[in-house]
Amino acid sequence: QVQLVESGGGLVQAGGSLRLSCVASGRIFSRYAMGWSRQAPGKEREFVAAITWDGRTTSYADSVKGRFTISRDNAKSTVYLQMNSLKPEDTAIYSCAWGKSRYYSDGMDYWGEGTLVTVSS
Repeated sequence: QVQLVESGGGLVQAGGSLRLSCVASGRIFSRYAMGWSRQAPGKEREFVAAITWDGRTTSYADSVKGRFTISRDNAKSTVYLQMNSLKPEDTAIYSCAWGKSRYYSDGMDYWGEGTLVTVSS
């Protein structure tokens, strides 16, 4: 049974930082790409970042490029999202996702329930 459990969300002032973590189970973690998406109130879910199975290649949404960093620790079956210079428009529920394969270009097929990030102005 695939399971994704996110943590690290909370309330932060604009300009601050948070690090999200996602512990994955139910698959061999190191064989799959991982990603993060977010959903703001009243909006559709949007892509945030993704990383290949070996951590060598990453991709970011234009809105977070240069501020967010995705990384992974295959020994801990954990993917991270370091978020710096946070803005009020980053407020959303952040969910991690399993890739369908080693490469995120093949898409994602499971999502966690998410962790809430609130950025105050």
